[in-house]
Amino acid sequence: NIIHLHGELLKSRSTINETDIHVCKKDILLGDLCQKGHQIRPHIVWFGEVVPMIEKAVSICETADILVIIGTSMQVYPAASLMDYAPNNIPIYYIDSKPAKVNNNRVTVIPETATQGVEKLLDLL
Repeated sequence: NIIHLHGELLKSRSTINETDIHVCKKDILLGDLCQKGHQIRPHIVWFGEVVPMIEKAVSICETADILVIIGTSMQVYPAASLMDYAPNNIPIYYIDSKPAKVNNNRVTVIPETATQGVEKLLDLL
């Protein structure tokens, strides 16, 4: 299951209605409006904003058979805490070309790019 926890850069949304989401194929400029006349913005979560998919992500982590974390600094919360919701008996893999230090002995770190790391993970599994 893939969750775009922090949104999708190739989509836009209304500044007033965050559920008014559209595919975005060009730069967003000041004055680009949604159908109701409000400015549009990238469909991403900025620092300080609520992460709308966090509860769904927690729920998935709580019932996971395996957790794979790919391409993150592991420094931004609440996303960095998601591994804490995984059941104690499941494997956790962290793939990143420059992985942050993780203080969790359950985590297997694969210091590779996403493509190379996933290939190594498949060999491990």
